[in-house]
Amino acid sequence: MTASGRVQWPGSGADNSADEAWLTAIAEAAAGDSQAPLELLVEYLTLLADAAISGRRPRDQELAIVRELGRRAAEQGIPAGRVVDLYLSAAWRMWRDLPDVVPYRDRDTVRASAQTVLRVVGEAIAVLVDSYQAATQQLVRQEEALRRELVDDLLRGDANVSRIVERAEPFGLDLGRPHQVVLAVPGDGLADGDTATSMLERFILDRFGDREVLVATKDGLLVVLIPAGVPSTAPRTVAKGAGELIHDALHRHRTGRVWRVSSGRPYPGAYGIARSYEEAREALTLAERLHLEAPVVDARDMLVYRVLVRDQAAIVDLIHAVLVPLTQARGGAEPLLQTLEAYFATGEVATEAARRLNMSVRTVTYRLTKIKELTSHDPGDPQQRFTLHIAVLGARLLEWPTRDLPSGVPAHV
Repeated sequence: MTASGRVQWPGSGADNSADEAWLTAIAEAAAGDSQAPLELLVEYLTLLADAAISGRRPRDQELAIVRELGRRAAEQGIPAGRVVDLYLSAAWRMWRDLPDVVPYRDRDTVRASAQTVLRVVGEAIAVLVDSYQAATQQLVRQEEALRRELVDDLLRGDANVSRIVERAEPFGLDLGRPHQVVLAVPGDGLADGDTATSMLERFILDRFGDREVLVATKDGLLVVLIPAGVPSTAPRTVAKGAGELIHDALHRHRTGRVWRVSSGRPYPGAYGIARSYEEAREALTLAERLHLEAPVVDARDMLVYRVLVRDQAAIVDLIHAVLVPLTQARGGAEPLLQTLEAYFATGEVATEAARRLNMSVRTVTYRLTKIKELTSHDPGDPQQRFTLHIAVLGARLLEWPTRDLPSGVPAHV
C-alpha cells in the first residue's frame, strides 16, 4: 500500500492514476463487505481488469501471486468463505463499473469480455482455494506435530522445565496448576486415524472447555490431559470422575466396542503430569494382569496392588509358600486359581462363583476342598482367606503360572 493508504497495483504509474484509484475503490468496498484485508486482492483485480479490457488470460507468475495470497490468508486465520466472498464481491463490483470505464462498442464485445472475466474469476478462485486448503493442511500437520512432541515431552518429564512451559503456553496449559492424565485403550487396538480420537477431543472440549486440555495418541493409547478441579458441564446430579465420563463418551461413540480407561491422580507442575501418566499406565497394566472386569480403573484404587508389586521378594515367597503346591493338581494350578478369583470376587459365595465360571456348584466346592488340601489354607476361614487372596493377587501381578517366578528368591514349599 502507498503512504496515502491506497493499494499500489502492479504496473501502475503516474499515467494511469485514475485506473489505480478505480481499483483501490473497488478493493476497499469489497474488503469492507467481506471484512477481509484488501491486500489479498493485489494482482487479482489487475487480472480482472486486463481480462475485461483486453481479453488477456492470466500468466503463470500472476496466478502464483494469487496462490501466495491464499497461503497468506490461511496463515492469518481468515476463514476461507470470507476470502472467496472478497474475490466475488470485487468481481461483481468491477463488472458493474466497467461500462463507465470501458466504452464497449457492440454486444459481441461485451459477451466476449464477460466470458473472459468469468473464466479468470474461476481460475483465480480455484488457485486461491487450492492454496488456502494446502496451507491449512500444512498448518494442521505442524500443530499436530507440535502437540505430539509436547505431549511426549510432558509424559516423559522433560528436564527443561522453562522450555516446556513456554511450549505449553500456546495450547493454553498452565503447568502451575494440577493436571491429571486419563488413558483409554480399545480391546481391538487403536488404529491410525481412529475416529475415536477426534470424537473424544470434541467431547473433552465441550465438557471441560477449550483451555488446558489436550487429546493425543501415544503407544497405541488415547491420552487425555485435563486440569484437576475443572467443573464439568454435566448436571450436578451426575457425579462422575473424568475416567467414567471419558469411558461413557467412547462407548456411545461406537456401541459394542470394549474400552478400558485408567486415570492417574492430579499433580501440579510439568513433572506432575509425567507422574500422573505413569500412574495411569501402571493402573492399566495392573488391571490387565489382575483380570479386573471394571472398565474404568483409578490409580487411587490400585495403590494396594502397587504395594504388592514393589515388594516382589515378599510376594514371590508368599506364592511359593501358598500357591505352588496347587501345581500338583490334575490340570495344574490355573483352574484352581480361576476358582479362587471368582470365589473372592463374588464375596465367597460358591453359587455365584459357579455361575461366573459357568460350571456346577459341586465342581466349585470340590475345587475349594482341593485347594484346602494342597495349601493347608481354608478359603472359608477369614484369616486364611486373606492370605490366599493376597497370594492370588500377587500371582496375577507376576503372571504366574503362565510365567516362571523370578529367581533368586528362596522358596518355602
